[in-house]
Amino acid sequence: MRQSQERLFIGLLLVIGLSSLAEPSFSGSDLVPLRKQDMKDISAAAKAISDMFLDPTTYDAQAFGNAAQTISAKSGKTIIEHFNFEVPAAGSDAKADILEERDHFARLADDLKAYADALGAAAQKNFGEMTSDMRMKPGEPMSGGPFGTDVSAKRLGSIPAEHSFHLMLQTCKVCHARFREKHQ
Repeated sequence: MRQSQERLFIGLLLVIGLSSLAEPSFSGSDLVPLRKQDMKDISAAAKAISDMFLDPTTYDAQAFGNAAQTISAKSGKTIIEHFNFEVPAAGSDAKADILEERDHFARLADDLKAYADALGAAAQKNFGEMTSDMRMKPGEPMSGGPFGTDVSAKRLGSIPAEHSFHLMLQTCKVCHARFREKHQ
């Protein structure tokens, strides 16, 4: 009798231990506050980068890189997983189209990460001041992004960081226009 109780107890501990290793189970509603916070963090990071482009004398490579890293960490796979189910969910502005157009949404999320990574790379290359290489030139053609096709690291490394930044903002705009409910 005592031995069977010990086995039961050990079995119970194993089940509890293994279940704590499993992925947490969320519903879309559980993720809404996290998604909203991620969007606020992305917005604040983009604003910080924008401010530095507007006034290059405020450029701080570490702050620029940290802002790019924030956007990178909250985009790509992270944002895709956060919108994997129960869209729309209570308290969310996300449309059900995200699930119906999964590939399009995933491409935009991955593009957002690629632009943020390009901005982070620019900060590492330009640790002193914001150089003219980081800035767009008057009359420079715009290409790539949500209306183009090539957002590879090689391509993004060959264009000014400011161009990558504008393409990143276009990606946000396209995603929100397509996958976010409009409120009157």
